[in-house]
Amino acid sequence: MTTVPPSAPEPAPTPAPGPEPAGAAAPAPHATLTTDRLLLRPVRAGDLPAMTRLWTEPEVRRHLGGPVTEPVILIRRRRIVGAPGFRAVVRAEDDLVLGLVSVEPGAREGETEVSYQFLPEHWGNGYAREAVAAVLDVTLRDTPSVVAVTQRANRRSRRLLEAVGMTHAASFVEYDAHQVLYRRRR
Repeated sequence: MTTVPPSAPEPAPTPAPGPEPAGAAAPAPHATLTTDRLLLRPVRAGDLPAMTRLWTEPEVRRHLGGPVTEPVILIRRRRIVGAPGFRAVVRAEDDLVLGLVSVEPGAREGETEVSYQFLPEHWGNGYAREAVAAVLDVTLRDTPSVVAVTQRANRRSRRLLEAVGMTHAASFVEYDAHQVLYRRRR
């Protein structure tokens, strides 16, 4: 998860993949991507209650600067629906929104950055790993590398990034917290 101060806008996302032939062009930013258990699709108005929970849930926001304020939530709610790069992560079997994955081209010193947030009741089921791996695979078709930043203290996020093939590339302090940057190259 990218660490963001409470007043900053959420990082932007990019497509997540499904099984496609090697060398295929990345799907359009608004295309729905699939995995074995998930749909990664543009955020819809009906997803806003789940998105709001992601922005306000203390456990989700523990390593992201804390819950977002009401004025920022209102701005995000207006901007996220259908926005390129933001993908609601939905369980295919019942259309339940589990989280959000985003990709922002050029976010960190010109590199594409992936970010993710999942509701705590869905942690530990492999959904985040499945969604992030899919997004990385598709994103790396069109960019030489993808980075992700998380707080050093966020062990779950660090394990996820390592599980999807990202490697520790840098450590630094940002937003008054120790951060780690992970990278995966094509």
